[in-house]
Amino acid sequence: MAKQAETKTLRVTLVKSPIGFPEPQKRTVKALGLRRLNQTVEHQDTPAVRGMLNAVIHLVKIEE
Repeated sequence: MAKQAETKTLRVTLVKSPIGFPEPQKRTVKALGLRRLNQTVEHQDTPAVRGMLNAVIHLVKIEE
């Protein structure tokens, strides 16, 4: 049996409203599954998700 690598997850919380920010940042927040302030979602730690989080780092809180 092959040993499975444990996938890391990131907890992402929306702490600031995307209102007043550029449309691409609003779409990134929505693509992350965040709809309301203080809503938390979990995502796997992948380069694509890291890039999305880097684009809206000023709007979210990230826990590993």
